[in-house]
Amino acid sequence: MPLTLLNKPVQEAASRSVLCWLATVDAEGQPNVSPKEVWAIADDAHVVVANIASPQSVRNIAQQPQVCLSFVDVFVQKGFKLVGTAREVRAADPEFSAWAAPLLSMVGQRFVIHSVLVIRVTSVAPIVAPSYRFYPDETTEASQIQAAMRAYGVQPRV
Repeated sequence: MPLTLLNKPVQEAASRSVLCWLATVDAEGQPNVSPKEVWAIADDAHVVVANIASPQSVRNIAQQPQVCLSFVDVFVQKGFKLVGTAREVRAADPEFSAWAAPLLSMVGQRFVIHSVLVIRVTSVAPIVAPSYRFYPDETTEASQIQAAMRAYGVQPRV
């Protein structure tokens, strides 16, 4: 049985993350990290990102397809780093509607999706706040959530 990189824990963490950050590099090796609001895990091997306002990311991917996408649940301060190769699927391409479907259901009429950045994930690594490693006896998800709520000035849902 093949290893599923985008397994249930990765998918659950992604569903709790509002933004992701897409790292690309241009032909000269200059890095670019860009926040992405509209993105989804499409299947066991692919992540899709809406190109709403991402000309630099699109240019970089055309020159160098290697990317890194990271996301973190800001309350528990855990997430994942996904590495892979990306390609742009334009609105006129026959496969656009299939890749864009989960993104279009997220945005409705709010944004125009110019194209979809399809990332084939080749490796996944956890992201964990240093407190979990340096203070393992006192750091729990519950304590991280409480600290984040204090820092952000929010209250839990009732």
